[in-house]
Amino acid sequence: MSEAAQKRPEFRNINALADLPTYRMAPAAWVSILHRVSGALLFVLLPFLVWLLDKSLTSELSYDQFTAAFTAGIWIIPGVLVKLVCLALIWAYLHHLCAGIRHLYMDATHTASKEFGKSSALATLAVSLLLTLLLGTRLFGLW
Repeated sequence: MSEAAQKRPEFRNINALADLPTYRMAPAAWVSILHRVSGALLFVLLPFLVWLLDKSLTSELSYDQFTAAFTAGIWIIPGVLVKLVCLALIWAYLHHLCAGIRHLYMDATHTASKEFGKSSALATLAVSLLLTLLLGTRLFGLW
């Protein structure tokens, strides 16, 4: 065994307060965690999504209520907060979609190298954030 391999520190117990703040996760780990978070967010906010779909499709009067939710708000919730929740849903959907396509591509091509994992994770993060920014500007009326 080489001398460098013998001097490597060996960690048997992880101290959450001391070790975790200094631990650097790979981009693929961030994408994996965010994929789970976005899926959970979509599941939790599914009743809100169904309500929005119902209001937008039922009648002309309900469509007016749907559009008013983004300006006047819903009950005691201001319109800006409704827009922020919708922006979170937009991010969750786009990130979950991009990460899912990444996983399907990796499964279909049996690509599992460290380099491809890093580059595809960075591309997934960039594409999902760019699309979220683009649709967020539309949601907030910047164009």
